[in-house]
Amino acid sequence: MQANVGDTLLVHGHVVGQKDRKGQIVEVRGPGGSPPFVVRYDDGHEQLVYPGPDAVVMPPGDGS
Repeated sequence: MQANVGDTLLVHGHVVGQKDRKGQIVEVRGPGGSPPFVVRYDDGHEQLVYPGPDAVVMPPGDGS
């Protein structure tokens, strides 16, 4: 998985009724755009993320 600052990280819910989480990638700490990423979620908090198979990176303007 590769990302750039400004891309959107979409993490799908794991169980029925759990909403997807969406946030903007504000920092890429891995080499060549690889994880981990610092993500600012819609509710304003930031988190260091190592995305799993339930996550998708979307470039700006791609449904975000």
